[in-house]
Amino acid sequence: MIKRAFSIFVFIVLALFSSTKAAFAGDVAGSSAMPKKMVIDDQIDWRELKLYAFLKKKDSSLARYSADFIQAADAWGIDWRLLPAIAGLESSFAKRMVPGTYNAYGWGGGYIVFDNWADSIEHVSKRLREIYYDNGLITPTQIGPVYAPPNPRWGNLIASIINQI
Repeated sequence: MIKRAFSIFVFIVLALFSSTKAAFAGDVAGSSAMPKKMVIDDQIDWRELKLYAFLKKKDSSLARYSADFIQAADAWGIDWRLLPAIAGLESSFAKRMVPGTYNAYGWGGGYIVFDNWADSIEHVSKRLREIYYDNGLITPTQIGPVYAPPNPRWGNLIASIINQI
């Protein structure tokens, strides 16, 4: 925890006071303007830092699981911001959910119980891949009608949270 806090501090200091460009790994000419990874040291992923800061700002207990969100998203090939955004919309970032379920995503109406946060993050990420991505539903607006059919604005709301992250 101390190492993570120190790394976050170093990242913020470098971002605020650096006059040189950061080195990006995985950037290819013509690719998205947002790099896949910013290398600070061998163990820190800029996405984790960004997600941690965002979830802390939202006063979410999920902040400490930022690495789990990134690892599961990478393992299953989904957008690393999707599941945290779903948690934001469905449970106000794990503040309003069925107690003891570790289900901040409204999965199964919010009543499916997981053993812990890491388990829920892994399971739902895997199912997002299998149910949605593998069937061509990749954007929040494509996922919305299946994930939350009663709410026609769900996809746009998720996209808005993703953009905030």
